[in-house]
Amino acid sequence: MKFRPCIDLHDGKVKQIVGETLNSEVIENFVSEHDSAYYAELFKRDRLEGGHVIMLGGGNEEAAIAALRHYPGGLQVGGGITAANASDYLRHGASHVIVTSYIFKDGQLNKEHLANIVAEVGVDRLVIDLSCKEKDGKWYVVTNQWKQFSDFELNPDNVRYLEQYCNEFLIHAVDVEGKQRGIQQSLVSALADWTTIPTTYAGGARSLQDMELFERLSGGRLDLTIGSALDIFGGHLPYEQVIRYGQHV
Repeated sequence: MKFRPCIDLHDGKVKQIVGETLNSEVIENFVSEHDSAYYAELFKRDRLEGGHVIMLGGGNEEAAIAALRHYPGGLQVGGGITAANASDYLRHGASHVIVTSYIFKDGQLNKEHLANIVAEVGVDRLVIDLSCKEKDGKWYVVTNQWKQFSDFELNPDNVRYLEQYCNEFLIHAVDVEGKQRGIQQSLVSALADWTTIPTTYAGGARSLQDMELFERLSGGRLDLTIGSALDIFGGHLPYEQVIRYGQHV
């Protein structure tokens, strides 16, 4: 298990928000006095690789590019990524681009869009975001700022199908993301069983005990992102402790 850092951008600022509120009255857990470059330099200093910069809506491109330029090759970028703009972000220093809504259009997997972006950036530099919510005991990808259920169920066959098109998965557990209520244990266990490529889970982790539980449930096969709970983002979990834990598992 590796700890993967994150830089979430909203209105050009580094924030931690409850993702489900993007299309309504946004609930902000934290608004940083530091810019995106500050956090990129911090993660570079601590040699944390594979973190993600997520643009939550428009107006965040400049801040995203600043982060990428301060830590070239160390960060992935997502939010509004398409086949038309993906290569630009790679040129600015992103190690990978992250896609969700572009390949899940109108509630379905758009195989043409998937083929287009693979042709543009290659399998090795593509991360597919399978952020999901639970419905009727199953997990479904949600898109359009996590408001729209797709018909794409997370199950062994579908995960295996998409693995041939990307280098990694990023999966937010939307029901708990930004709420510090603990990890979605059943989803963590399922992902550990289903995935064979690097996969990062995000959502609900709030303590070292949660990290230990995550490590146990995943058998060390998944990586973990923590946002709102970290003290660098206004929370109570010391960033330095998280780094040390990640270095010793």
